[in-house]
Amino acid sequence: MSAVNNLKMLHWLWLSALVVGVDLFSKHMASTNLDYAVSVPVLPYFNFTLLHNTGAAFSFLADASGWQRWFFVLLAVIVSAMLVLWLVRLRSDEKWIACALSLVLGGALGNLYDRIVLGYVVDFLHFFYENYHFPAFNLADSAITVGAIMIAIDIFRQHKHDDSSQEQEKTS
Repeated sequence: MSAVNNLKMLHWLWLSALVVGVDLFSKHMASTNLDYAVSVPVLPYFNFTLLHNTGAAFSFLADASGWQRWFFVLLAVIVSAMLVLWLVRLRSDEKWIACALSLVLGGALGNLYDRIVLGYVVDFLHFFYENYHFPAFNLADSAITVGAIMIAIDIFRQHKHDDSSQEQEKTS
């Protein structure tokens, strides 16, 4: 495949840019309209609750002494570069995985912006049931999760396709 054909897959970066834009706008709205750590009921099991996460997913390493900020910045930069390289190497018919990678990339960049500029990630979506509270998250986290699920589905579809191809070869 030529380099020009590979670069055509970069048109999927519009989706990453959209995720970053919507994510940063929603975080700005949450930060300017919500009081820190004060829950605003929206639905019976859902609140808006503005929180600042200095750690990773589910506040992993949030209590560390500050080194984690730059560790997660470096990690996000490396992962983002790897996602772009993966995207460039896709065939033009691999739209599902291109969409998935673009969602993960957009989410990673949205949270990366927060880490660099603010020193923490703005979270505000808060689901709960009785005394169980799911850790607050944001739209970038949602895009990363949806993209990761899509990647997992793609892997399982490929595995199933590979298994059926091997079975056909054995019966031939």
